[in-house]
Amino acid sequence: MTDKPNGFLKRHPEKAEHNQYWYSAHTIEKIVEELAASATRVACLSTPSIYFSLPRDSPLRSEAWLFDLDEQWASDPHFVRYDFNVPENLPVHLHGAFDCVVIDPPFITREVWDKYAQAARLLLQPGGRIVATTVAENATMLSEVLPGGHGVRPTPFRPSIPHLIYQYNLFTNFPPAVLCHPNPEIPSDD
Repeated sequence: MTDKPNGFLKRHPEKAEHNQYWYSAHTIEKIVEELAASATRVACLSTPSIYFSLPRDSPLRSEAWLFDLDEQWASDPHFVRYDFNVPENLPVHLHGAFDCVVIDPPFITREVWDKYAQAARLLLQPGGRIVATTVAENATMLSEVLPGGHGVRPTPFRPSIPHLIYQYNLFTNFPPAVLCHPNPEIPSDD
């Protein structure tokens, strides 16, 4: 497990008004490693901690975009103001432009996931990859709403979100290269 500090976490406190709960530095590091191994163009839906933790000089960062409601990041050239209530308002030039989406909605209801799924369908190329976090109880619902959702499965790696009161799972629709090992931050269910 890494002890490396994460610059994003140091600079950006969570905002209650946006229902922001950041992943731990180790979780961010592992998701970023997975994206580097599995994607070339990433849409980060409500995941600024992931977007801003992609190495600034990497080809992946130069092809990544952040879709978020919090306009503190509006000065970034790859920021798109994203209100999940109107997913159809995504820029047309970005439709079908991504081979991977990373999704962490501020709420875990089916209604909210339906809207994030609509955004994912607009942004993903055919056969695109999905990395998503939510509670384990949402597994069946994810398979119903996400594009290609029947292949969505929980990974052995579960994210650490220190200020969230319940445990999330991490789901992908592809066999992960990095997220295939348990997170040492999370106690085993055994």
